[in-house]
Amino acid sequence: MLDGASCPTFFFVMINRVATVVWALVILVLCAIPGRDLPNISWLALLAFDKWVHAGIFFVLVLLFLRANVLELKSQLVVARMGLAAAIVYGGLLELMQGALFEERTADVYDFIANSFGAVLGFVLFPRLIKKFPILIRPIKL
Repeated sequence: MLDGASCPTFFFVMINRVATVVWALVILVLCAIPGRDLPNISWLALLAFDKWVHAGIFFVLVLLFLRANVLELKSQLVVARMGLAAAIVYGGLLELMQGALFEERTADVYDFIANSFGAVLGFVLFPRLIKKFPILIRPIKL
């Protein structure tokens, strides 16, 4: 846990939490762009590329969440699972909003599956990534 004596760690955690929220807002904006404003690519190429984009942005979302939250808490696995569940629910809600609220967008169960795949991949690979690249979790030295 953080205490008053660990200000660099506190700032590291807060910067990462802000980055997580900003990334979630970027995802929201990208999902809300009207269909007519998206690049016109052939349907098959768009289908394959689109799913990888969905997986990638949710992979990054989970990595940012884990980097910001898991490192400072004692119950790391519980928090990591909550972050994974939150990302999956967020992905589902965005798909529902695309179907109901956003102009010229439709809900797509395959997008939800891609979102969930990316989130699970981030959850599974996070421990391996921080072992291979420990700089990812080092606090910023002020």
